[in-house]
Amino acid sequence: MKEVNINTQLFVFESLDALSSDVQSLMLKAIEIRKKAYAPYSKFRVGAALLLDNGEIVLGSNQENAAYPSGLCAERVAIFYAGANFPDAKIIKIAISATSDLNPNTTPIPPCGACRQSIAEYEFKQEKPIEMFFMGESGMIYKSASLKNLLPFTFDKNFL
Repeated sequence: MKEVNINTQLFVFESLDALSSDVQSLMLKAIEIRKKAYAPYSKFRVGAALLLDNGEIVLGSNQENAAYPSGLCAERVAIFYAGANFPDAKIIKIAISATSDLNPNTTPIPPCGACRQSIAEYEFKQEKPIEMFFMGESGMIYKSASLKNLLPFTFDKNFL
C-alpha cells in the first residue's frame, strides 16, 4: 500500500473590497442575479457570472422545480447558456454567490458536485483552467485557479 497526498490551494479574500475591480464587478453581477433565483422549495439562492474570452458576461441563477431533479443550478444555467450561445468562447472566470433565505450564510459556498463536473468538462474542452471565485451572501471570498483544486480526480473523455 502507498499513501498519496493531494493538496488543494485556495486564496482567501476578506471581502469584496479586497478583489481586483474586474473580479469585484463580476461578483457583484453574481450577487444581483442570485436575488432573481427561482428557489421556492429550498429557499437557497445561487447566482453565477461567467467572464468569457470574447468579453461577454453570462449570468445564471438556480431554477427549481417541484420535480426536484428537473431544476438546475446557477453555475450550469450560465455554463450551458454560454456553451449554446458562444460555443467557441472560453470561460476565463466564474463568480458564484450563494445564501439561504432561512439562514443567511457568510461562509464561502463552493459549487455542488454536478456543477464541478460540468465546469471540469469545459476546462477539458477549452484546454485552459477556469478561475473560480465563490462566496456566501457576504464576507470572505475563496479563489481557486482551476476546478482541479475542488475536484482533483476528474472524470473526462479519456475514460470513455
